[in-house]
Amino acid sequence: MSELREETGRFRADVLAGLAARPPSIHCKYLYDAAGSALFERICDTPEYYVTRADLALHEAHLPEIAAMIGRDAHVIELGSGAGIKTRQLLASLEAPRAYTPIEISAAALEQSTRELAAAFPDIRIRPIQADYTQPVATEGLALDPPARCRVVYFPGSTISNFEHGEAVAFLQRLRQMVESRGAILIGVDLVKPVAQLLAAYDDEAGITAAFNRNLLERMRRELGADVDIAAFAHEARYDRTLERIEMHLVARHATTIAIDGRTFEFEAGESIHTESSHKYSLASFRRLATEAGLRSEKTWLDPDELFSMHWLVADA
Repeated sequence: MSELREETGRFRADVLAGLAARPPSIHCKYLYDAAGSALFERICDTPEYYVTRADLALHEAHLPEIAAMIGRDAHVIELGSGAGIKTRQLLASLEAPRAYTPIEISAAALEQSTRELAAAFPDIRIRPIQADYTQPVATEGLALDPPARCRVVYFPGSTISNFEHGEAVAFLQRLRQMVESRGAILIGVDLVKPVAQLLAAYDDEAGITAAFNRNLLERMRRELGADVDIAAFAHEARYDRTLERIEMHLVARHATTIAIDGRTFEFEAGESIHTESSHKYSLASFRRLATEAGLRSEKTWLDPDELFSMHWLVADA
């Protein structure tokens, strides 16, 4: 219960600060409560949302080579609970992995995935860590005796796209420290593509992404007791060509207010709450980002349709 109260307290503080900001903005991590996560799973099955299919196709096309790059006696560290098919495919393809560590903020998700993976891979030491991987993570829990030949951080999907530039650099620097000089980072990166294709992926015809975005308002009402007219806000996806990113917004259809804890936040028609950014990269622009973090992209893989990429990053000498 104390963990739940702490999470609700952080949510409340961040929502109040985000609504008071100009322009208003709430961190995208709050889109993913249980209801939001279920909606996101449905988004992944829409015909417009190419990311999940491209990421899986990349793994299927290149998994033997990726496993060879990781090599024997590796300690695989995944940012996330490790509940997906890609994790199982990767672990099954490795030769004598020393250990696997999922790092996940949700205790329930971590417990379930650890239990399932331990049953599926009884010969691999599962060493879970409950932590917010977007923040510095203590590395003491990663120590093995004797040490593994190398550490490899596995970060599939396109979560790196949600970080602003400076945040992404700092995040990659922390991962570099985590894997140490002999290790590597295996990270998924979504690629720049035609704007129409990007906009469709974040505003599907069935309206599932719109429901996913508006669920943030539902969550504010459920958990914070917010007084908000959810129908007064419309989902909108925008593309910023300068920053090369998709933005999701909740746009006021008409003048309306949101009231929480005795504080009232007013919105004129057309004003919005920025709820998510998803940066898209070229191979060159992501390599430049990695260089800023002291990393070098030593190998890159693409899915067959060249929609998505995965980089093998090592510390730049």
